[in-house]
Amino acid sequence: MSSLTATAVGAGHTGQPPRRVPPTPSTRRLRADLLGLLPFAAYLLFFLAVPTILAVGSGFFDSAGGLTLDNITALADPLIVATFGNSIGLSLLTAVIGALLGALLCYALLGFRADGAVRATVAALSGVLAQFGGIMLAFAFVATIGLQGLITVWLRDSWGIDIFAEGAWIYGLPGLVLPYIYFQVPLMVITFLPALTALKATWVEATLTLGGTRAAFWRRVALPVLAPSFLASFLLLFANAFSSYATAAALASQGSQIVPLQIRAALTSETVLGRENLAGALALGMIVVMGLVMWAYAVVQGRAARWQK
Repeated sequence: MSSLTATAVGAGHTGQPPRRVPPTPSTRRLRADLLGLLPFAAYLLFFLAVPTILAVGSGFFDSAGGLTLDNITALADPLIVATFGNSIGLSLLTAVIGALLGALLCYALLGFRADGAVRATVAALSGVLAQFGGIMLAFAFVATIGLQGLITVWLRDSWGIDIFAEGAWIYGLPGLVLPYIYFQVPLMVITFLPALTALKATWVEATLTLGGTRAAFWRRVALPVLAPSFLASFLLLFANAFSSYATAAALASQGSQIVPLQIRAALTSETVLGRENLAGALALGMIVVMGLVMWAYAVVQGRAARWQK
């Protein structure tokens, strides 16, 4: 019998339990980290996961509680398809404009010191303005370029220009473009500026040493490196616009031109018989679109993260 076996047998004969190994500092730290995540996990469960499941699940039931696919098939209705088209078109347009303007602003900020007052001020303002929306933003645009807004009256009285000669577009789908761009540009600055500042000066020097020019650096080095970050920021802007509700609800008080407003109408107005839970089906359609966009964002962001280290 080997010494290891003899020791094990001897320990078994004594009847003493094996000595407990105390947890290591890394194990205790992991347990503390998991304990600290419990409040956030509870928040995700009760305020995000459960409401989402209830909202989406309601689309598969009728008013009597029976299973039905009428609400899901209603997504093929031409009116609802047009609503989804409006939401996607609005999100794409504002994401493109916001991404381009935000990228130009980020490029202009490269001319200032990283720890200077200008960059700090722009970063602080971007953080605030990216979250500025809802009733306050809608009121700001109505007071500025509304039917009797400050700029509207000044243009009409001083220059004879009536920006609403073709109708009150500010209260329809076109009127949502400017407010959305207002918070899309700051969001682009927040998300894209770190990628732009991650470009190393040694890359420029290497390009010039090898006989290249600054234009060649941007075309052959900077743009390929920045493309994943730019695309990831663009997808984030699209998701931000597609899911936005408060600003549209406050500004476009009539009609349901986009999906969030269509969900509001399905919840508050009279519904078609047999489709009382249409809002749940609309929410399912939004989640599918958002899921695809955020999956693409995660893939692109994973590629872009390699250049931001």
